Amino acid sequence: MKKTLLAGVALGFAFSSPAFADIAIGVAGPMTGQYAAFGEQMKAGAEQAVEDINEAGGVNGEMLTLEVGDDACDPRQAVSVANQMAGNGVVFMAGHFCSGSSIPASAVYAEEGIIQISPASTNPTFTDERPGPGIFRTCGRDDQQGEVAGKFLRENFPDAKIAFVHDKTAYGMGLADATMAVYEEAGGTPALYEAYTAGEKDYTALVSKLNEEGVDVLYVGGYHTEAGLMARQMREQGMDTVLVSGDALVTDEYWAITGDAGEGTLMTFSPDPRKNEVAAPVVEKMEAAGRSTEGYSLYTYAAIQAWAAAVEAAGSVDFDPVVAALNDGTFDTVLGSLDFDDKGDVTLPGYVFYEWKDGAYDYLEQ
Repeated sequence: MKKTLLAGVALGFAFSSPAFADIAIGVAGPMTGQYAAFGEQMKAGAEQAVEDINEAGGVNGEMLTLEVGDDACDPRQAVSVANQMAGNGVVFMAGHFCSGSSIPASAVYAEEGIIQISPASTNPTFTDERPGPGIFRTCGRDDQQGEVAGKFLRENFPDAKIAFVHDKTAYGMGLADATMAVYEEAGGTPALYEAYTAGEKDYTALVSKLNEEGVDVLYVGGYHTEAGLMARQMREQGMDTVLVSGDALVTDEYWAITGDAGEGTLMTFSPDPRKNEVAAPVVEKMEAAGRSTEGYSLYTYAAIQAWAAAVEAAGSVDFDPVVAALNDGTFDTVLGSLDFDDKGDVTLPGYVFYEWKDGAYDYLEQ
């Protein structure tokens, strides 16, 4: 009944305000706060996707409008945003960014009959324990990322002292634990495993401990701001320790924090979608408009592409037929051809390593 009523509200709005779009969708992430660079990526991808879809005639002849929600990567704020989106009649959410936000928000979307496709939340719990069939993601998972990283550390630094630290979040701790587990399975013994507090400006005490332990490689399960400060403060203490982390370093802000101290930082991320031939026209448009194309911009664009194609196939924005279309379909997107498995995870190429050099990241040359 709720789904039918929402559709009725949207239809009534269309008749009363024909100058406005007919279908409301949302994007949500950290639009403010220390992780706002990722919110900017998501917003850029979502805005471009909506513009391109509307220019091509909309979805089933109806135009899209975009609602933007700011959760600041805070779980409680994410739930509030989800409820606001439901109140505004949104039928689809491209979000959230942080796993710690997407997981609690997903319960709201499931209850309200809103399809959610996260372009960036990598914690396995998001889909392993999804509260309903309408929860999907276009990014990979931390257990996949951890497997690549753990094996890489063991194979490339066989005699090194490797420390693992995390920020206690669903994303950071999950990624560090997954990576360390694979590293240990491969025969490695961690030199140190510790948690740190996100949002601090001074990690001198942690860095000093790493220095005293003679740590050669530091694996950081967390975000670019804290990792960047650690990299800088390690160099200030004369350490040549290699910093290794995950996909939360895919923003130019990392180098803005580290400067030359970021040289040689390694990170895992999916194959860069900007290098896909099918993405070239979209990248060109976004760059011409001054929009970010890095990180998760195109993953957000692809989430909206997949949902829109499923709506076209279903002939409706109603929850059940669109979910069925997402489960059954294969979708041509800026990420390439993709589909979803029975958990809602995407079937795309896995993770690869990147290296920061001269202020930019690119594939690691081996």
